[in-house]
Amino acid sequence: MKKNGFTLIELMITVAIVAILAAIAYPSYQDSVRKTKRTTAQADLMEVASFMERKFTENNTYVGTTIAATGVTSDDYTFTSPIPDLTATTYTLTAVPKGAQADDSCGTLTLTQTGVKGGDTASCW
Repeated sequence: MKKNGFTLIELMITVAIVAILAAIAYPSYQDSVRKTKRTTAQADLMEVASFMERKFTENNTYVGTTIAATGVTSDDYTFTSPIPDLTATTYTLTAVPKGAQADDSCGTLTLTQTGVKGGDTASCW
């Protein structure tokens, strides 16, 4: 008499294979998600820089220009322009990762008025 169905061993082997595949795929997926969020933050920094340049054209100074006025927000990054780095003719914008994005190898992203881009590692931009 032939029984239909799976044996316990077959089921355990299948579960083990799925677990191994998941253990390999999930970290890769997380890296892709972090990279996507980093790219979004880079685009947001460029948008804020564009706003800063428009305000400089109107007022001939960066002083008094706030990032909040741009409307750029993120659940994964905090955008700032530290006061010492904001003068009449210079600024440095920063995007500090928060939450799950804090594990990103690039860490804090920066952008200056001259277009100099930075991060915790050289290959972030």
